[in-house]
Amino acid sequence: MLGAVERYLLDVIERDGAAHLTLIDPESQPPERAGRIAEGAARAGTDAFMVGGSINAAGGLLDETVHAIRRVTSLPVILFPAGVHSLTPHADALFFMSMLNSRDLTYIVGNQMLGAPLVVGYGIEAIPMAYLVVEPGGTVGYVGDARPIPRAKPEIAVAYALAAQLMGMRFVYLEAGSGVSSPVPPEMISAVRGASRCTLVVGGGIRDPSTAESMVRAGAHAIVTGNLVEMREDVEDVETTLAELIAAMKS
Repeated sequence: MLGAVERYLLDVIERDGAAHLTLIDPESQPPERAGRIAEGAARAGTDAFMVGGSINAAGGLLDETVHAIRRVTSLPVILFPAGVHSLTPHADALFFMSMLNSRDLTYIVGNQMLGAPLVVGYGIEAIPMAYLVVEPGGTVGYVGDARPIPRAKPEIAVAYALAAQLMGMRFVYLEAGSGVSSPVPPEMISAVRGASRCTLVVGGGIRDPSTAESMVRAGAHAIVTGNLVEMREDVEDVETTLAELIAAMKS
């Protein structure tokens, strides 16, 4: 049975053709600024917030960031954990991820084993997701000891996505790496979308409306942007920047 947040995301995708997720890393700004970013993103039309990403997104900083976001918007807050330390009972849901192309079992099943009792105890909705790192991979590829999927080999991404589907995962995230210059190739997105029944999330290196639009046209069900809002010194610019991107990807 699907949880409320997962059902909400699927309803948005069915209604708009794609969903937009704003990623907020607690380590990148104080909680108060995170709240103001969230407020601008909500006005711009984002559909939900992902919180996490860095290895230091934990403890009081994580709790305070989630609270700051929830004070200004009723949109879902979904944890994007870097490990078992990146959990809080105050979020609406979490992407319960396995980095399938890691060399380190910690990122495939170790953190998941340690975190599962906490997730169940907290009562957080868990959305099962395969997390696939694509070249260039960025920091997450290095920290997660990934074997990044070559950009010119979409068939490898397809094979992983099918494996995820057969293991019961309902979401697949193609991640090029935060802040990278080369996002996931549209050809890879199209190949995975055509082969897998999983909801397809794409992130990394998406900085402008045309790139976001091309991702959705290629088959992405959801687009994630993070650095795009973190790079804006003026929080007021967040709303303008995201509004243009969201309008393009949902046109």
